[in-house]
Amino acid sequence: MNNQTEFSLAESDVLLRRTPAVLDAWLRDLPDEWQHANEGPDTFSAFAVVGHLIYGERTDWIGRARHIIEQRDGAFVPFDRFGHQTEFTGRPMGELLDTFADLRESNLGQLTAFELTEDQLGAHGTHPSFGPVSLRQLLSTWVVHDQGHIAQIARVLAKRYSDQVGPWREYLPILTDRT
Repeated sequence: MNNQTEFSLAESDVLLRRTPAVLDAWLRDLPDEWQHANEGPDTFSAFAVVGHLIYGERTDWIGRARHIIEQRDGAFVPFDRFGHQTEFTGRPMGELLDTFADLRESNLGQLTAFELTEDQLGAHGTHPSFGPVSLRQLLSTWVVHDQGHIAQIARVLAKRYSDQVGPWREYLPILTDRT
């Protein structure tokens, strides 16, 4: 079965709107040991993922979309994958989840206000590493980026019990992914 489909702004909006609620239900009031577990050096914990998503809401998706829509010259400002690291240290997860939900709601409101046309979705900007990218590709990436981080959180949380599952490990690919 092929699950590939054409980009749909309406379908994308449905998933993008749900990410804050999914993360809130999953992570709010989770003990610190779960929130801060990671897969080793230079990897993200659930806490870091939420900080990273906030940073992206502030500096990436809508700014780059606006850049394409307004047909600005020059490449996008490079995105710092680790730009969130110092800003959120010591803050409670609930505060981060609330901030993320507010920013996402605002950004989706701005996206709706753009009243995008097919021509605009096909317009291009310049990514600092990839070169020309379309608005459609950028918005598709936003959706997949969320899903990737949801999967990452699931993997990181599952790995806390990696050794405790015993022989079932061979049937749990989530534990061997990215090892």
